[in-house]
Amino acid sequence: MSPSPTARRVVFPFTAIVGQEEMKLALILNTIDPKIGGVMIMGDRGTGKSTTIRALADLLPEITVVADDPFNSDPNDPDLMSDAVRQQLEQQVELPVAQKKVTMVDLPLGATEDRVCGTIDIEKALSEGVKAFEPGLLAKANRGILYVDEVNLLDDHLVDVLLDSAASGWNTVEREGISIRHPARFVLVGSGNPEEGELRPQLLDRFGMHAEIRTVKEPALRVQIVEQRTEFDQNPPEFVEHHQSEQAALQQQIVNAQNLLPSVTIDYDLRVKISQVCSELDVDGLRGDIVTNRAAKALTAFEGRTEVTVDDIRRVMTLCLRHRLRKDPLESIDSGYKVEKSFNRVFGMEASEGDAATQANGIGQRAI
Repeated sequence: MSPSPTARRVVFPFTAIVGQEEMKLALILNTIDPKIGGVMIMGDRGTGKSTTIRALADLLPEITVVADDPFNSDPNDPDLMSDAVRQQLEQQVELPVAQKKVTMVDLPLGATEDRVCGTIDIEKALSEGVKAFEPGLLAKANRGILYVDEVNLLDDHLVDVLLDSAASGWNTVEREGISIRHPARFVLVGSGNPEEGELRPQLLDRFGMHAEIRTVKEPALRVQIVEQRTEFDQNPPEFVEHHQSEQAALQQQIVNAQNLLPSVTIDYDLRVKISQVCSELDVDGLRGDIVTNRAAKALTAFEGRTEVTVDDIRRVMTLCLRHRLRKDPLESIDSGYKVEKSFNRVFGMEASEGDAATQANGIGQRAI
């Protein structure tokens, strides 16, 4: 049984977060279609990265799981079931089900590979002849959100493991000839501060989207953020109650988008133009093309439509491509100006530099 709302830790509401539209849009699109491949959020310290991600996990609707299963197995989808649950299903055993909040797993910086992937108890396996598996954080994160703060400080090998699981949807643990695998389909969210070093390009490329966030400069907005936070800290339940209807509306919009997503289409000419932009920008591989198509469809579904427009592509393209551009090692991550320029040229929407900057700042405004 899931805990009652009063028993759960009160989380700052997602709809009360001021600004940071890029980050909010990227996170929402990944929850609508987890196959986008996660989000890398780079930005200044104290800009609400962790708060926003926890707020998103709290906003999402409850999921149906097999009761007491450590992998959050889906009773209706064999691809999201552990081997034990699948066996029970084949033997036509009735599965006990429960409703559960979407799990958000925080990956600690000092985590070992065993803690992340899980361990096999060799002694038990040899003496009792059973596959004794101790699930790790990837098992807990299945069908949820895995958040890695300061991902640029994490061991490269561990980042590789996370990205492989996120891409394949499975985690495999092998030791002394014993192999165990379980579903590990989650939205991977990494955050970091560019001052503490960049991720290797081949790791960056594996994240579906890249959101850049800046400290809010406008005094009036800063005051609003401080007031919101003070109000929340003084009386969290009352503050959450005040935003309940907005939260419920956004939650329903995400559920509707998930259901609508399979019906969304994108015109062949638009797909060709997306690939033309990727080709012009010299983006390695085809991940950029695939993610842009997926993100544009997710945005269309989020807004309750079934046909992708040029504007949908414009609003997601920078998020999907800015981290895939080859750049000078001494230069910080491209702000997206090159992506916008190429987009405008290919889609025949030549805009002045001023317009391009306005578009970049307004991305996602209508969506949230």
